[in-house]
Amino acid sequence: MAAPDFWDDNEKAQSVIAEMNAVKSFVDKYEKLQQEYDDVVVMIELADEEGDEELAAELGQSVKALAGRLEEFELQLLLNQPYDKLNAILELHPGAGGTESQDWGQMLLRMYTRWAEKSGFKVETLDYLAGDEAGIKSVTLLIKGFNAYGYLKAEKGVHRLVRISPFDSSGRRHTSFVSCDVVPEITDDVEVDIRTEDLKIDTYRASGAGGQHINTTDSAVRITHLPTGVVVTCQNERSQIKNREQAMTMLRSKLYERKIEEQQQQLAEIRGEQSDIAWGSQIRSYVFHPYSMVKDHRTQVETGNVGAVMDGDLNVFIDGYLRSQIKQDVE
Repeated sequence: MAAPDFWDDNEKAQSVIAEMNAVKSFVDKYEKLQQEYDDVVVMIELADEEGDEELAAELGQSVKALAGRLEEFELQLLLNQPYDKLNAILELHPGAGGTESQDWGQMLLRMYTRWAEKSGFKVETLDYLAGDEAGIKSVTLLIKGFNAYGYLKAEKGVHRLVRISPFDSSGRRHTSFVSCDVVPEITDDVEVDIRTEDLKIDTYRASGAGGQHINTTDSAVRITHLPTGVVVTCQNERSQIKNREQAMTMLRSKLYERKIEEQQQQLAEIRGEQSDIAWGSQIRSYVFHPYSMVKDHRTQVETGNVGAVMDGDLNVFIDGYLRSQIKQDVE
């Protein structure tokens, strides 16, 4: 940051500052935890010497609170993979089921937006396709903040909902599915080979909210990578040029993630392993009826507080997933 050319690239400079603030916050939390631990040790010794039962009872609560803060801090320590610190691109795609599954997609969109806001992340909607009657047909979000991908990679997979459908006049129970795809927003310093001749670029009129201009110009961009069939779209910006730049960033991120997944699959085949979490697998069930429960099928973590989860309280599942990955690595 002290370099004379630091502010030549304003966007990169802001990114460095954000990372510096995140690391500083991390160090501050560590030092505060260390001080709290030292204070508790002193108080324990004092209570033991004086035989003060009342002080010992208060210390029990202090130790419990400190343990909770330590677990939260530990979660950050688990985010040590190369791209954990990057922004995350999150896509939601409802499965078959029409309005019911599209409404489930809208509910998940709200859940992830709430989680991001509570976690201090910024949310940008890159692409939004509304459902015919309710909900969404698809949505792409950019979750911006330090370690956004590290947390949200735990959400990749298929999310299943069981409930009495508000769209069914007979009051029958319905099961709906929405796939969630999460990739890191790859920065320019990562090499991804994309040839111009391999791209099909279409422009079209944006369909989302945004005033008169966004609905009367062909500002939205769709890019198809012909060799892989990967398709990305962006209609967030008023400018077609900016939408194209963002779409290319999304494409680079998806192609890089695809390359990493292929390498991991080949390694698993060499080891004779069977992947537990493949794309398209069901990772979590949200049951509203006949009982209330959210259960992660990878870690067996579950809670009966469905309302809190739908309001963005996801850290219990994210924590469970990250810890399970560390356990697998050790084994």
